[in-house]
Amino acid sequence: MNSKLIKKAHELRAYGLTTGEIADELNVSIDTARWLTLQQASQEETENVPVDFAVNWNSLGGSSTRLKYVSAALSDMALEEGDADVILGIAASGIPFATFMTDYYNFEMGYETTLSIFHPKKAKVQHGGDDFNETGTISTNFASVEDKKVVIVDDVITSGKTINEVVETVRDLGGEPIAIVVLIDKAGLNNIQNVPVKSFISVSRLG
Repeated sequence: MNSKLIKKAHELRAYGLTTGEIADELNVSIDTARWLTLQQASQEETENVPVDFAVNWNSLGGSSTRLKYVSAALSDMALEEGDADVILGIAASGIPFATFMTDYYNFEMGYETTLSIFHPKKAKVQHGGDDFNETGTISTNFASVEDKKVVIVDDVITSGKTINEVVETVRDLGGEPIAIVVLIDKAGLNNIQNVPVKSFISVSRLG
């Protein structure tokens, strides 16, 4: 870990973000985000550093053209598991990919595919801490997943906890998750609850 990452975590905390939201923003685990916010902003690192990989894809996220091409590649990977009725993006970073993927399915492949959005619930608790609420929600402003084949999309899998939550929610609402597609898989998962995981990049720690 370095002082820039620690400083960024402190800045996000100052803006009012929870530990979960900081983890999403920095693409690290909850444990790493919690560790970062407990460090002094000026120090490089201390003992008991969580084992993790920080991911920075700003060069991709700042370009709609690059996002479009990467989303097309993710769509191609998802199609290996069959046609989808709904592309479900996990807020916040999964939404741009899901949006472009829905366009790809409709305009490039000729499918009738709709867009859905999942909001993981993050709630502050008292005494300076924060934690995840155990359930999230699918936005009613976007497509329903009921009786639909669903592709779940996110930017990074760190532990798989959020994806597990999404799979369970989709099934509870009568949908059928057929694939999970991510830009980067840091957990090295082949499937989650028997739903295949497709990653553009898979990160493995050796040793």
